[in-house]
Amino acid sequence: MFRQCVKNILEGTRELQVIGEAGDDLKLFEFFKKEPPDMVIWGISMPNHHGLAATRAIKIIYPDVKILILTMHREKEYVDYAFAVGAEGYLLKENADTELFTAVDRIRRGERYVSPLVGAHLGEYDPA
Repeated sequence: MFRQCVKNILEGTRELQVIGEAGDDLKLFEFFKKEPPDMVIWGISMPNHHGLAATRAIKIIYPDVKILILTMHREKEYVDYAFAVGAEGYLLKENADTELFTAVDRIRRGERYVSPLVGAHLGEYDPA
C-alpha cells in the first residue's frame, strides 16, 4: 500500500515517469533486464533480500543508477551503511509526503540527500 502511495505521488508530476514497481529485489532486477531506470526508490527491509545488499549489487552492475532509500530506520548504522553501499539518498517514510520531491530533485542534480529527521536525530549528519 505504501508503494502505491509513493507511486501516486511521483506520477503526479510531468518531470518523472514511474516505469514499474517491485515488492522485492528479484522483481526489481527484471526491470533492469529491459532497461535500467535512472533512479530506484526502495526500502531496507524487503522480502527475499536485504535492500542494502541489493543496493550494493545494483551499484556494482549499474553504477549510474541513483538510489534513494525510503525507510523507517533512523539508526546511524543503517544510514552509514546505505551511503557506504552507494545510495545517494536516505529518506524516512514519515517524511515522504513532504520531502520526496526534494530528495528526488537533489539526487537527480547529483547531490546527496538525508531526511531532516535523520539529521535532527543524529545531529548534523554529513553523508559525504
